[in-house]
Amino acid sequence: MTSIFGLPGCRLAALSIGIALALPAVPAFAQDAANDETQTLDRIQVTGSRITRADIEGANPVTVIDRAAIDASGKVSVSDLLRDTTFSSFGNFRPRSGSSAQAVADVDLRGIGSDRTLVLIDGRRAPYAPSTGTNADLNTIPLAAVERIEILSDGASALYGSDAIGGVVNIILRRDFEGTELRYGRGTPKVQGGDTEEASVVFGTSSDRGSLLLGASMNSRDMVFTRDQIGGNVRGGSIYGNNFYFESETEPGEEGAAGGALPGYACDDPNFWRNGANCVFDFNAIAANEASVKNKSLFARGSWQINQDWSVYTSASYSAADSFGRYAPTPGVLYVPEGSPNDPVPGDGLGAFVYHRYAAAGNRDNFVDNNVVDFNLGFNWQASERLFVDFGLRRSDASFKEIGRGYIVTPLAEAAAANGSYNLFDPFGNSEEVIKGFTATTSRDGKFDVEEIYANATLDLFQMGGGTSVLAFGAEYRTEDYADIYDSLSEAGVVAGSSGNSAAGDREVYAAYAEWLFPVLETFDFTLAARYDRYSDYGSDVSPKVSVRWQPLANLTFRASAGEGFRAPPLTFIHSKRAFSAEQVQDYRTCVAMGYTPVQCGGDANNDNIADGPEDEDTVAYQVDSYSTGNTALESESSRQYSIGVAWDATDWLNLTLDYYSIEIEDRIRLIEYQELANFDNAGMPLPAGTSVLRRANGSISEINTAFANEGDLETSGVDFNLRTRFDLDAAGRLENWLQIARVLDYKVTDGTTVKDRLGWVTAPDTRASLRNTWSWGELSANWNVNYIGDQQNPGTVPAFGFLAGGANTRVGSYTTHDVSASYEMPWSGTVTLGVNNAGDKYPQLVGFENRPWNFDLYDAYGRTVYFRYAQKF
Repeated sequence: MTSIFGLPGCRLAALSIGIALALPAVPAFAQDAANDETQTLDRIQVTGSRITRADIEGANPVTVIDRAAIDASGKVSVSDLLRDTTFSSFGNFRPRSGSSAQAVADVDLRGIGSDRTLVLIDGRRAPYAPSTGTNADLNTIPLAAVERIEILSDGASALYGSDAIGGVVNIILRRDFEGTELRYGRGTPKVQGGDTEEASVVFGTSSDRGSLLLGASMNSRDMVFTRDQIGGNVRGGSIYGNNFYFESETEPGEEGAAGGALPGYACDDPNFWRNGANCVFDFNAIAANEASVKNKSLFARGSWQINQDWSVYTSASYSAADSFGRYAPTPGVLYVPEGSPNDPVPGDGLGAFVYHRYAAAGNRDNFVDNNVVDFNLGFNWQASERLFVDFGLRRSDASFKEIGRGYIVTPLAEAAAANGSYNLFDPFGNSEEVIKGFTATTSRDGKFDVEEIYANATLDLFQMGGGTSVLAFGAEYRTEDYADIYDSLSEAGVVAGSSGNSAAGDREVYAAYAEWLFPVLETFDFTLAARYDRYSDYGSDVSPKVSVRWQPLANLTFRASAGEGFRAPPLTFIHSKRAFSAEQVQDYRTCVAMGYTPVQCGGDANNDNIADGPEDEDTVAYQVDSYSTGNTALESESSRQYSIGVAWDATDWLNLTLDYYSIEIEDRIRLIEYQELANFDNAGMPLPAGTSVLRRANGSISEINTAFANEGDLETSGVDFNLRTRFDLDAAGRLENWLQIARVLDYKVTDGTTVKDRLGWVTAPDTRASLRNTWSWGELSANWNVNYIGDQQNPGTVPAFGFLAGGANTRVGSYTTHDVSASYEMPWSGTVTLGVNNAGDKYPQLVGFENRPWNFDLYDAYGRTVYFRYAQKF
């Protein structure tokens, strides 16, 4: 493996440091101010502890992205900002057209799943997105309202409960803002589509006794069509064009031998084309890769000092994220009876199954509205010099509505085909009245409502050698009410081209926790923490943790922690009904049956019906019927983690941190992957309970069924390296550098008896790095940000469990992008910013992953994006 210090980012940081060292000796900035002689540190509470402390480096590794770094990034949303964090080892989900989570964006720390990353807003749990039921939707959090983002890269179930296995992302909203700020910006990528827009107004005022902040914001990104991005010039070849299978002679009602293209159909309508004996449809010409997203938000917060001992605080917000996505016209299978007007081979005594594309009914267009209303009211009580109490209540209502147009009711379409009113041989020649007779508008209505009561207290207990021993303790009670309800036709499974099904459930959660600090010496302390959570639907979990901090020198700190965590089974995983989707998988027999050549399908020299290599992604694209379902017997998964690190303020201009982490997860909750099931079936391996792969007489896959299960383990470990420099260059201004490197050392998934070590393979880079450089000189500032994703390569031998993307020896090279910007503060308190993200116009490599031409989670394909922003303060 490559040394973490041999990366491009490290060489760039070394160059910056070297340049600074070569300059004449100048006073350096120490901590927050160059002219501070004596600093009295305020007691503050940071993510990962409920105890307020004055330590600069604590026992837990916390990374802070402040408002200046947010502005310098050029991003317009919280989700875009967090995609560049090095802690997102294998990337984050982004909005994509055709997905049941079309408008959602998440964050996945350590690559172990976004549902194992806890997202907090001002220290309170963010609501789950109703369309997923498993993770927070970052697109409903307005970036204009954010003061900073704290990332705890350590397990924290002992403090926060479920999901905090990979880490915690705490989004801190603005509070102490004085005056008024107006902001507007636009961005234009090189590809067509994907344009961004942002606008906000923030007003704040404060006095000795209180503060008030009000704001409104909007940000958006336009839709990007597949045909306008890289890989979009490949013609899709879906079997759902106009092809048929004979009814089985031995099993009536089942599919038999393939018949090829529907006889008498010319296959020359728009986007239909001949692929061998089949008439297929080019879905890439119609579909959008990325759905459009527009967020509109209102937010307010305030506090008031009632008297010397009591204060009240409140916050309220409303966020509406709207999305539009387009998918290709509905695909579906129709049964055509023998001797009916659309029988492809009349007189053979057999019916037929027609794989048809309802292109004449138009595209599938999905309109999504995600809304979140959040209200929090709390009180602070300084009960005595030793006891401080914080208590309050919170309600968060997340709602979701989706309307889908252009879908097909299969029984009605079959009836129209059987009686001849719908002519399969001339789809575009049918009357509008006939087509509307079997076309449906689908709907989904969802919610994830949370009501919460909480109380926290900190108590100064007694003096020790290093200061006061402090106990923090508290209790929480919350209810979760979840529903994702599909229209009745979709629930009945009669709507073609629609995926998913209804799920609904609710639960109560009771929790109690405590954290106890023991400052044994001025240079040594340790903290004990534990939390008990009881869920009304499955049981209880206890999460302990111990943290140790040793500071042998004023500028050198060693830290370590060990603990246990858990993840409660999401309500949607428990209660979801059987849901349909059409998924792309790689399967040799299916590929050949679709009309592609053996060479295009990867070859099969030994005739074992398993491809010798990957499919030709430039010419091959097909889908199979796929189904998933929930599991009412799910239990929580458990984790064990530990970390050890060091923080060193080497000089007043240089500080660095190095942290090692290890995470082990048992009884992992997961949905078995469709490609995995196809690979298991080809290798003759037993399939997990509740799953199946069904094949036709010719060996091609007719459907794949998967389910959620407590199945397998996961182990991962790695190191995080941070290096910061800060130089006062006198007349030449000030230079700041921040290098981050995250290296995954180990990542193993165990499913049953199969150990999958895919680290370094395609989709699982072992290294991510970033370098942030900021130079400021009076009213002028400039930023140069570098983002690096390591290379990935599959081994030369195909394992029994297969690859997640690509084939044997498939390699994806390292990926480095450069973002540059410059800002100037005008004399009238206005700031103009001009910037270019991905200045080198870099594009990801075309290796398909999860139905997309490249890995959407790790990369974007906007190309060079030019943007401007103007901010005016009053």
